Amino acid sequence: MAQTLDINSAIEKITQFIRDKLSETDMTGYVIGLSGGIDSAVSAGLAVQAVGKEKVLGVLMPYRTSSESSVADAKLLVDKLGIGHRLVDISPMIDAYFPSINEHNRLRAGNKMARERMSILFDIASETNRLVLGTGNRTEICLGYTTWYGDAACSINPVGELYKTDIRNIARQLGIPQKILTKAPSADLWEGQTDEGEIGVRYEQIDGLLQRIVDDGIHSVTALEKEGFSKNDIERVVDLLNRNAFKRALPEIPSLGRRAIPAKIQLEK
Repeated sequence: MAQTLDINSAIEKITQFIRDKLSETDMTGYVIGLSGGIDSAVSAGLAVQAVGKEKVLGVLMPYRTSSESSVADAKLLVDKLGIGHRLVDISPMIDAYFPSINEHNRLRAGNKMARERMSILFDIASETNRLVLGTGNRTEICLGYTTWYGDAACSINPVGELYKTDIRNIARQLGIPQKILTKAPSADLWEGQTDEGEIGVRYEQIDGLLQRIVDDGIHSVTALEKEGFSKNDIERVVDLLNRNAFKRALPEIPSLGRRAIPAKIQLEK
């Protein structure tokens, strides 16, 4: 069966990673979008632990139909961590492109919101000389439950190897407010929308399957069913893994036989 993550070791490695990546640049800190959810709360909490609250700037970017609790919970986290923050209402930008949002275009509108928020974060990062801190967990990355070049875009992603269940455990360790810890995960795309409701599988089942399928290489439906997973859940998770594989890679470039571009060039005298 899948191994349990060593929470203390993971926190130590991630905070060191956050410190190291900042020290490799001439940037002054990090900027992060705060949704009021647990993923951004944990990313922000780890960053504060790594580099200090004065180097972390939170940005709240609600749309006019966003849940009031999203902004309230984000402000609760800001107060808890003691970080600076800004509030940017994205309604004018979205409404300029979508005069109306309904059941036929709400998914497109949600993706537009995610990309609008990330463009704002990168602009603020440029203004304040900071890196953009990502918030996407391993569960979302595996399933493609992200917006390409939206919430999937960032300078670094400290929580990218943490499954959703890991995120919850680390949140408890970091002292993230209970209200955020216990709320139903949601992208807040429309009223009543939840991640688990949209995916159709509970996160505990998803993460258990991903650890067996991805981490342990178990691809037998029979073997997975013997461990207590339902065939419907197995097929749903694998379908999302395969369908959204393109989101886990850079845009493809046709090979013309040239050398790969090196990460860095060291000139010789």
